[in-house]
Amino acid sequence: MSTPYLAHFALNEPPFSKEIPDGELWLPSSKQAIVDTLLEALDERASVVLVGEPGVGKTCVLRALRHRIPAAGFRLTYYHNATLGRRDFYRQLCAALGLAPAATAGSLFYAVNRYVEERALERIHPVFLIDEAHLLHQDTLDHLHILLNYGWDSRALLSLILVGLPELRERLALRHNRSLHSRLHHRLDVSALTPDDTTEYLRLRMERAGCTREVFASDAIVLLHEATLGAMRDLDRVAAAALRETARKKKKLVERDVMARVIETADTRERDR
Repeated sequence: MSTPYLAHFALNEPPFSKEIPDGELWLPSSKQAIVDTLLEALDERASVVLVGEPGVGKTCVLRALRHRIPAAGFRLTYYHNATLGRRDFYRQLCAALGLAPAATAGSLFYAVNRYVEERALERIHPVFLIDEAHLLHQDTLDHLHILLNYGWDSRALLSLILVGLPELRERLALRHNRSLHSRLHHRLDVSALTPDDTTEYLRLRMERAGCTREVFASDAIVLLHEATLGAMRDLDRVAAAALRETARKKKKLVERDVMARVIETADTRERDR
């Protein structure tokens, strides 16, 4: 079903949809640098913790990593159901790796451990990317450093990338998590977009959807950035709403008053929940 505002702005597709191929994702230089650091960490066979507030672009960074990680020599496995206990965590991890689930927690761990060792024989380095890791049960978190121990802790056969909200960093810093924390040699933060990043982001997303002219007034962009604090997910949501409202008014430029009204409406709905 076509959306009226697309025709109004001569757009080929919704400009702020998340359905974008990994290779076409836009990232500012600060987030490109994080992807570069992640690749360097994996080259070193190291493990990483990556944190950031909701909506600032953590998943975009991970998708860019997925696009750039060499297919030869690495095996990336994504895991996001972090709310399970240890046995079910390993059961789901086995499923993600294509392994037959076992009955006991020990057998599940052995299957994953054996999988990692077999990949080493093939000269392939497994990377387990655990999203929403701030939600991990403590019994799972307690066990992850054991998963990194091979050959009396003398062989780096596996890399973990733990991704989550800033409270993940706080949890890992606790004394009883120090065995895992000490093995996470790279500790990265994903920050929100700057005002200039926001301007470029809006322009490039509109261009990708087929509109090459300026659609957002500069003072509307300032207001949008201030309201969303540069969080990409909120930018997408509010910018799309502003386009729809502008199209309803049959205007070609998203002006400050329209942006202010859209932001106020969104804030009112949040307060009413």
